[in-house]
Amino acid sequence: MIYRLRHRTAYDYAQPVDLASHLLHLKPRSLPGQRVHWARLACLPAPDHHTETHDHFGNVAARLFLVAPHNSFEVTAESLVEVDFPAPPASANTRPWEWIATATACAGTADFLLPTPSIPLIAEATAYAGASFPPGRPVLEGLLDLNARFGRDFAFRSGVTSITTPISEVLRTRRGVCQDFSQVMLAGLRGLGLPARYVSGYVRTRPPPGQARRRGADQSHAWVSAWIGDEWVQLDPTNGIVVRDEHVVLAWGRDFSDISPLRGVLLGGGEHQLEVSVDLEPEAEAVA
Repeated sequence: MIYRLRHRTAYDYAQPVDLASHLLHLKPRSLPGQRVHWARLACLPAPDHHTETHDHFGNVAARLFLVAPHNSFEVTAESLVEVDFPAPPASANTRPWEWIATATACAGTADFLLPTPSIPLIAEATAYAGASFPPGRPVLEGLLDLNARFGRDFAFRSGVTSITTPISEVLRTRRGVCQDFSQVMLAGLRGLGLPARYVSGYVRTRPPPGQARRRGADQSHAWVSAWIGDEWVQLDPTNGIVVRDEHVVLAWGRDFSDISPLRGVLLGGGEHQLEVSVDLEPEAEAVA
């Protein structure tokens, strides 16, 4: 599936910003199963200095510097991305989860075992995940079972949590959004010694039957990528599915703070108003 992606972020400041430095994670990753045909950023006002590099986790990171006073700031990220992630292996043929938990010397997994301020290793999360991993169970069988349980045990409710809501509160209320469910799943897996990373990106949404899709109504999404011994498998606990061709990967890290789409340091500005809109649509529909 080929998607056109447009992500617009706009700030309106109460007072002029005299100096600003921004870090952006807004260009999708190129990786097996995901081909970025093109990607571009447009900024208003135009930055005085713009650099792009790859961060510690291999994500595309852009740095923008604005040295002239401005009352607003807008970034629009657009890209054309082809997605076709391979199917995971047969779950029964994957290694026992205990083997994965003891093989911590695998390159590239150590970062994704550690707690972070927003994803601490708490007993409640470990116990919740542990119910899917009885002794000797193949790791992917356990992951698929855990992924499906979120749909049965948790209710999707926007507006009841924020980026600062602790995972202990989400486990208590069993309500939240994609970031909450992903963080609970990550805490549980890491508590069991299973490497797992926080993935940000987008998921294709569909309008109700007979209704037109609302432009700008899509949102950023979050899910989990778990190590199964020789590859990573992407799991979306919010929807209870394995990531195949309806998701676009933007970036991954230990938690949201590693890969915030846009963050900055400002001199001035005061209070601000924020507008965010996202459109993700198949290329064929976009052309039509």
